[in-house]
Amino acid sequence: MKEITMQMQQLMATPLRHGRRWDYLELLERIDATGSISAASKAMGMSYKAAWEAVLMVNNLSEEPVVERQAGGQHGGETNLTAYGRRMVMVYRHMEKEHARILSQLGQVADNFEQYFQLIRRFDMQTSSRNQFLGTVTKVTNGPINSEVILDIGGGDELVAVITHNSVDHLGLASGAQAYALVKAPWVILAKDDGKIKTSARNNLRGTIVSIQEGTVNAEVIIELPGGKTVTAIITNDSVQDMELKVGDKACALIKASHIILAVSN
Repeated sequence: MKEITMQMQQLMATPLRHGRRWDYLELLERIDATGSISAASKAMGMSYKAAWEAVLMVNNLSEEPVVERQAGGQHGGETNLTAYGRRMVMVYRHMEKEHARILSQLGQVADNFEQYFQLIRRFDMQTSSRNQFLGTVTKVTNGPINSEVILDIGGGDELVAVITHNSVDHLGLASGAQAYALVKAPWVILAKDDGKIKTSARNNLRGTIVSIQEGTVNAEVIIELPGGKTVTAIITNDSVQDMELKVGDKACALIKASHIILAVSN
């Protein structure tokens, strides 16, 4: 129960792009009720893309899959919460009730409580990084200049980050500590997974392309990893065409260790 409570607090601290923190929970409930991301997003007045990105984010930030999808076309298929996801939603709804009760009591005994409470809420972490992974530090190796930190993000995948010694100390990183790995989508290099790739990139995440959205110049490509997490890359439309990328292809997401930013919750 403690692990689920902490997990939901971490998820709720990350706002959707249009800003309302309760959207995650309502979206999960509507998906579970309808079995459809499309139906849930329409009911909430969200675009399908925003809802789907929220689902990917929730799974990336969770130690276990919260939402499971079965393919059936771009906007088709069935989507449901896992047993873990349903329990997490139930626990957080209970937390909300208790939270409201406590705030009400505090408001009766503390002058200007709401003013200070709103100030404290501004300290919640917000980031523009498209890729966010919650993981557990498995190893910290100190070198002459920097430290190498290995983060287990679940599903058999790891991320290796190179940061300064001061950053390791400041963040309190050690084996067993939880941390977030942030990677901007333009920093992710894509390659087709033909089993012959050799690269100097420290991180090589292999998976299946589940979405390609082309824009005027660039394209957003999303790779789903075996454990259910996803990696998003922004590459040029020319690169998509040159590599003949398409949904269903096996691909590698290559990320330099120096391009991974680590963060921790207070």
